Amino acid sequence: MSPKRLPETTAHVRITHQSWQSGRIEGEVRANEYEWQFEWLFRQGRLVVEPSLGRALIKEPLSRFLERCDYQLEPGGDYSFTIRAEL
Repeated sequence: MSPKRLPETTAHVRITHQSWQSGRIEGEVRANEYEWQFEWLFRQGRLVVEPSLGRALIKEPLSRFLERCDYQLEPGGDYSFTIRAEL
């Protein structure tokens, strides 16, 4: 028997604003038909994602991505990461 593959979705992230002084990164994230705006207040460890539709699906994986890559992210940059779910 071959192991079942987990579903995967690629999320695409664009950074629109970054301020190390205020501890904030803003951007947008897309996965399939969903699109969200986010604000990551990294000094407070808080991530705000809007709109609420589908937010529960993206918030945790986006948070892990931002924490892992924060120093590499630049305004205008396009990034992607894989979510182990089908959106």
